[in-house]
Amino acid sequence: MRKAFFQTIGVFKTALPILTGVLLLINLLDPILRSRYSRWFTGDYLGDSLIGAVAGSLSFGIPITSYIAGGELLAKGVSLLAVTAFIMSWSTVGLVMMPLEASFLGRKFALVRNAVNFGFAVLIAVCTDLLLKVLG
Repeated sequence: MRKAFFQTIGVFKTALPILTGVLLLINLLDPILRSRYSRWFTGDYLGDSLIGAVAGSLSFGIPITSYIAGGELLAKGVSLLAVTAFIMSWSTVGLVMMPLEASFLGRKFALVRNAVNFGFAVLIAVCTDLLLKVLG
């Protein structure tokens, strides 16, 4: 138990600078992008989901930072569709790491895995939004 506790503390020590960097970057870009959010994110199921999934696919970092970034984006008025697709694709699609993945696991496998995960990120974002509208 003690060993697990100290390993957890180590993970937090590693993640804290990354989380700080993500928050600083979001707050730095916010004044530039704030006026564009309403034009980019209109609530369109396919459009918002695709924008979020592309942004998440191109992003790189540990998954916990996607939750922080997603929360900040929701607070700035970005649609739940885009944020859900962003978080899903950040965690499962790795366009930045695809060449490395392809060298170890094969090009076809890397392409198919990333394409399937991208598609599911869009699908899950739409399903999440629809489910919350039905239940809420």
